[in-house]
Amino acid sequence: MEGILAVWKPAGWTSHDVVAKVRRLLRIKRIGHAGTLDPQVTGVLPICIGRATRVVEYVQERPKAYEAVLQLGLSTDTEDLTGTILSQVDSVTIQETEIRRALASFVGEIEQVPPMYSAVRVSGKRLYELAREGRVIERQARPVTIYELELLGMELDIPHPRIRFSVKCSKGTYIRTLCVDIGKALGVPAVMAELTRTMSGGFTRQHCLTLDEIETLQASGELEAKLLPADAALDHLPRAAVDARMALHAFQGKQIPLDNVQHLQPFELHALIRLYEENGMFLGLFQVDADTGMLKAVKVFTPTENK
Repeated sequence: MEGILAVWKPAGWTSHDVVAKVRRLLRIKRIGHAGTLDPQVTGVLPICIGRATRVVEYVQERPKAYEAVLQLGLSTDTEDLTGTILSQVDSVTIQETEIRRALASFVGEIEQVPPMYSAVRVSGKRLYELAREGRVIERQARPVTIYELELLGMELDIPHPRIRFSVKCSKGTYIRTLCVDIGKALGVPAVMAELTRTMSGGFTRQHCLTLDEIETLQASGELEAKLLPADAALDHLPRAAVDARMALHAFQGKQIPLDNVQHLQPFELHALIRLYEENGMFLGLFQVDADTGMLKAVKVFTPTENK
């Protein structure tokens, strides 16, 4: 059994818990997820099975999308409602125009300081390990990109107003930190109250199965038909094709002259491309070698890997 299983992760489960559950159900060792979700967060968790684990790094690099609820009026050490309250105000009065202005200011490339409760490594230790020891250390700001940020709803007539928004962002963006920073832009403490990941690796809610559905389908022998092919997570890359003779060269790891490549989609020098045989079989990921002007293999998927 090979392919990508898009799971709708429930609250209260770690990403590792979900992988362990699927591993037990499928009785397969070669399996891994593409992008960790905190236990209280729900949403899309792509799981790569068998040789599809070879595309995990490309799935993780793609933009992600979330729906979040930001709560104004308090701050915590974890930047969400699971942490210890560090500061709190009795009430916050805010206007919609201020909120819209603040959200708009975060669209584009921004700098984020990773939260202490995160998996970022500093001097060989993860930040959350240091945080659990009661230590707070200086962290370097990192560039991330906010592609889209849309206001979805507001509750402004309560002491601690709540703001619901959707965001599409680059890999490595911390939505908890984004909530805190939006609060700073508004001049008040803030935390993330809720979070759902709505897209990861190009997969959305409509691609996902719940853990209960996965268990039922596996018991009935229907789960394998629900797996998505490995190249489904690569559809953001340019696509090209070759004939059967060149496909054999591709499987053998030989370089392929560009004259033998059908450019179904334009691609730039050094760009990764998805290469297919004319009949639609996925051959793997290839790249133009600047020295030879030929396509060279990056990751080849042999015919057995396409079954």
